[in-house]
Amino acid sequence: MKTYEWYQTLIKPSWAPPAWLFGPVWTVLYVLIAASYGYVGYLYFTKKISFIVLLPFLLNLIFNLIFTPIQFGLRSNLLAAVDILLVLSTLVWALLAIYPFAKWVAFINGPYLLWVCFATVLQLTVTFLNW
Repeated sequence: MKTYEWYQTLIKPSWAPPAWLFGPVWTVLYVLIAASYGYVGYLYFTKKISFIVLLPFLLNLIFNLIFTPIQFGLRSNLLAAVDILLVLSTLVWALLAIYPFAKWVAFINGPYLLWVCFATVLQLTVTFLNW
């Protein structure tokens, strides 16, 4: 069974967005992430912030990038639920850590934070419904 077919068989809440929406949303979010996280990297390499401020951004990228292989490659709703909670927690940590140094980075990631909050509730719901 192909990944798309497998995902279609899962029980999802009535408020789950259509599959076609995820691509455009993530395209916009990845542009915001690339610009703002790139700036955070610049701040670190120019010694304007410490590694402890950079760390949650690195962890967030890792957890964000492994979500799809976990959810659709391993087809594991439970591991994907754990991962999305890590995405959310590292994102909040990152935004709190960078705020004193670059407020615009925290603000520009507002849409990313909102989407991850929504995605977390969705993933937890899908996991529960398909337990």
